[in-house]
Amino acid sequence: MNSSYILAIDQGTSSTKTLLFDENGQVISRASEPLKTNYFGDGYVEQDPEEIVRNVLTSVGKCLDSFVAQGGNLRSITACGISNQRETFVVWDEAGVPLYKAIVWQCKRSIAVCERLKAEGLEEPIRTKTGLFIDPYFSGSKLIWLYEQNEKVRQAIDSGKAYFGTVDTWLLYKLTNGQRYLTDYTNASRTLFFNLQTLAWDQEILAQFGLSRLNLPEPNPSSFLFGESNFNGMFDHPLPITSMIGDSHAAAFGEGCFAPGTAKATLGTGCSIMMDIGPACKESNHGMVTTICWSTEERVDYALEGVIVTCGATIEWLKNNLELFAESRDTEALATAVADNGGVYVVPAFSGLGAPHWDMARKASISGLTFGSTKNHIIRAALESIPYQIKDVIVTMEQDTGITLAELMVNGGLTSNGFVLQFLADLLNKPVINREMADISALGAAYLAGLKAGVYRDLAHLQQLNDCKSVIDPSANRLSVGKAYAGWQLALETNLH
Repeated sequence: MNSSYILAIDQGTSSTKTLLFDENGQVISRASEPLKTNYFGDGYVEQDPEEIVRNVLTSVGKCLDSFVAQGGNLRSITACGISNQRETFVVWDEAGVPLYKAIVWQCKRSIAVCERLKAEGLEEPIRTKTGLFIDPYFSGSKLIWLYEQNEKVRQAIDSGKAYFGTVDTWLLYKLTNGQRYLTDYTNASRTLFFNLQTLAWDQEILAQFGLSRLNLPEPNPSSFLFGESNFNGMFDHPLPITSMIGDSHAAAFGEGCFAPGTAKATLGTGCSIMMDIGPACKESNHGMVTTICWSTEERVDYALEGVIVTCGATIEWLKNNLELFAESRDTEALATAVADNGGVYVVPAFSGLGAPHWDMARKASISGLTFGSTKNHIIRAALESIPYQIKDVIVTMEQDTGITLAELMVNGGLTSNGFVLQFLADLLNKPVINREMADISALGAAYLAGLKAGVYRDLAHLQQLNDCKSVIDPSANRLSVGKAYAGWQLALETNLH
């Protein structure tokens, strides 16, 4: 093993995955360590900040042990990249001791804070500056809640002795023994504090939130020398940490979203769609979030992001509640057993409709049923609802930016369903690219770290590494699929809550 390797840490909500990639972007070693999350109260979600660090070190240790067992030399590992759960944050004191638990992105404790901020007329100026809605999803409103509810936190902030950081910053601080206090633009852009135009913390917003004396990490590009660590003695030398990036953004970079009009869709329980819109920050008029896509020291790319609430969860509902099939993998054959959906449409608003509709009071519906309808029609309609919703988001992104989608990269569990991918390609009339790479966020972090460390030459080099992929081109069915989409739009209009 004489190659150069990149250590990639993907610190997620439920686990930390650690992978070693070689200079061809191939996985040499991997490990995963589950992470405990505490759910309690009225939508409260927390994690132990110190346990997050221990969890990362355990995962890294397992990965390195596997590498060494294969005959690997730790000296051949050139650099480390970190991707992380984005909006989760920690506040700590001057000694590096957490002042409270890590508040997780899923936590809803700040709903009342958000309503108050909106009533104060702050939504539009904050949207213009940060690209975000005022919503409990983002870190800022939950920090306001913590400031108002916790005396220790309030005193620390008011005395200038409180240090805020998303998980990337917290890990960097601990891994460097408190020597490095930095973040990257993508994680900063998820806090409600960061100005997308100036690429700096917005002091006016912080003053409006009553947080002027809060210490914040220095924002930098995602591909950057953030510091060095020996990972609690796992290495006999300091290993450079040369990338930090939020996990969804890392996935976009790993997929190869390097040019305006390239986009990725993660097809999981829900669906996150992120489209590179280039070097100019553009505001959405149709319910999309504007964010930093990724950045190097030479370049910053912005993105629009749309979140679909219900994607694979619809298929699980059909399986578990209606018992229409035994395994989710059976749905492809069941859907293709009928020529079309038979006029049946499933609007999967089980928890409301997300982007671009944002109708959270909407209820799910099945329409168009006749005596000729079978379970296959319902299953097919449910699968079709996934591409329909993605199409809704993509059309809106194109309208907002004037940028036409070039191709869509997909990842996540549902990419194993060939019917969904072909229907999506036909509906978009664009190629759908499936890398079949499970750990795409880790790959994105590795690519960015490798660029800074010189393991990967440039974006063109990374494009060559990404050539190993499946391309699903539009088929002759795209005209009939277009007619089916018109039926979807009618179903949306006629089945309002």
